[in-house]
Formats: sequence, C-alpha cells, structure tokens
Amino acid sequence: MSLHDLILKRRTIRRFKQEKIVTEVLKSLVDSARLAPSAMNMQPLEYIIIQEPDIVNNVFQYTRWAGYLPDDTGRPAPEEQPVAYIAVLVNKSLKSAWTGHDIGAAVENMILFALAEGIGSCWLGSVNRAHVCELLNVPDSYELDSVLALGIPAEEPRIVDFKDSQKYYKDTDGTLKVPKRDLNHICHLNVFKQE
Repeated sequence: MSLHDLILKRRTIRRFKQEKIVTEVLKSLVDSARLAPSAMNMQPLEYIIIQEPDIVNNVFQYTRWAGYLPDDTGRPAPEEQPVAYIAVLVNKSLKSAWTGHDIGAAVENMILFALAEGIGSCWLGSVNRAHVCELLNVPDSYELDSVLALGIPAEEPRIVDFKDSQKYYKDTDGTLKVPKRDLNHICHLNVFKQE
C-alpha cells in the first residue's frame, strides 16, 4: 500500500481485537518516531512501550475516550480495549517552543507505521497524567504528553462530508462516522480566497 493510500485509510480506532502485538513491532513504531523531524535536532522525546496486560489495564482506567459520544458507546468495552500503549514523554531539559511540532511528527510516524502493519491506533491526550506517570515510574524531569493506544482494529470508521458539525457520531448500525471538511474549502492557491 502506498503512503498516500495509508493516509487515506487512516482513521482513529477505538475498538480493538484482543490479539497481542509482538515487542519487535512496538519497538519499530518507536524507531519510526525517533527518526521524525525534531526542531534544532534537540530530540526531547522518549517513549515507554506498555504491553504487560495488568499495566495496560491500569493505564486504560486513566484515559478518556470519544468525547462526542456517550460513555456507553464511546469508551471501549473490556473485550475491545487496547492491547498496548506507547507513552510519549518530553524531557523537560530539552523542551522548546517547538516541542509540540516534534510530538506531532513523531506520533504521526507511529500511527502510519502501525497502520502499515495492520495495527489501529487512537492518540489520547485526555489522560490523567499524574496517575499514569506514577504507574509508569516517570521521573519529575519528564512530562507525559500523550499515549498512543494500539491494537488490531475491530471497527471501520467512515469519513462523511462535513455539514454543520465536526462532531463524529455513530449511525443506526453502530458505524462511527467522521465528518471531514472538503479539500476545496480548506485549500487556497497562491493567495487566501474568501468564500
């Protein structure tokens, strides 16, 4: 599959099959993040692979899912929860005004690499950072930015045309629908064009 096809296929996954992801694949995801662009080549990011089932379950307790959906449809059921996470840490001594750019590039590399391996992901920023840092023994010299939830997809969200709202929703058959703005409404050639 081409990179363009991967980008077109990529959707946030919130329902996972309970199949283990091998450690070497998880390390390859981190390696893809390591090779992402970094402002001034400061490389402030480090990662924790979380795959031990008890720790995965504990991390899950400190995450929030699908804010636009009711909890009974937004939060994965026990048999649909992630089987692994990658925690994204920032070394405070290397942090700069551009660290957010580094994080975006690194996590997108992981998301696309995961998809190429048949792994779905959900990038979670709504995390109880204090509890997760304590659980993972993160030193005070680091901050937790986010966690990337991982597993084999057990759902297939679909893109729909953006109408009146950006809010994703489930249709009557339970398929997650994700509104996306039309390319012609967000892409300007040479100069900004007022609608």
